[in-house]
Order: sequence, then structure tokens, then C-alpha cells
Amino acid sequence: MQSLIRPETAPDLMPGQLLARGVCRHMSALGFVTVEELVVTRGLRVDVMALGPKGELWVIECKSSRSDYMTDRKWQGYLEWCDRYFWAVDAEFPTDLLPEGTGLIIADAYDGEVLRMGEESKLAPARRKKMIQCFATHAARRLQALRDPGARIEL
Repeated sequence: MQSLIRPETAPDLMPGQLLARGVCRHMSALGFVTVEELVVTRGLRVDVMALGPKGELWVIECKSSRSDYMTDRKWQGYLEWCDRYFWAVDAEFPTDLLPEGTGLIIADAYDGEVLRMGEESKLAPARRKKMIQCFATHAARRLQALRDPGARIEL
């Protein structure tokens, strides 16, 4: 399959976006598809949502520094929107700060590795259906925006 954007030619990205890029590459290697900056409900936008080959939904929050993590007051609100929850951080991050029961991915701009699986909490079927529809709509809008940059598309 041909790529629409080559990451090596992408514009300058912020540290959290670089982590997200590496996470998305790793998720792809695991058979997942991903979207970034998905609004799951008003006031909650996840960094990466991953949809697995069996329909599993993972939320991955990318934290580029200790202060980025310490100021995050919303992360527990994401738990009801996924089957597993993960933090993605770089190799220098003090991982002892991260709560027990959450997953851990060590990543950089080019790849990542799951070091600890988050606890599984299966979504109810109605919530899963809603989230997969939300995921698909978000992905389709992103693709349309890439293919037609002049179009008025709400992301």
C-alpha cells in the first residue's frame, strides 16, 4: 500500500507528536490501525486510539516530559472509552510515576515497544459500536482532508 505522507518529510512535530508517530508505527506492526487526536466525548481528546484486529480499542496517551504528565488531570476519564489504557513515554521518562494497572509503551519518533500491558476492561457492546463508528468517521475525515485540503471538513 502506498503511503499518503512520508513521515521523513512531515513538517516539524512537537515532542508528543513525535512519540505518537512512533507509537502508531509500532501499533501498525502489531496489526492495529490508529488515529490521533480523537475526541471521545466533550473535553476528552486522546492522543492515539488504536483499533486491533479483533475489534479491541486501546487508548494511548503520549507524555513527553514529567511536567506534561503531572499536569494531566483528565486521564482517568479515558478509561471508560477503551479496553486497555497505555502511557507512551520516551526512554528517559521516570516510569515509576505511572499508575499501576496502566500499560506502558516506550517510544521515540520511529518506533515503540509495549513493556507492560494495561489491565483489560472490556467495553460494553453499545459503547464499542459507538467508538468504532467514531474511529471510522474520524479516519475518513482525516483522509478526506489530506486528499482535498481546500474542503471544509470538521475534525
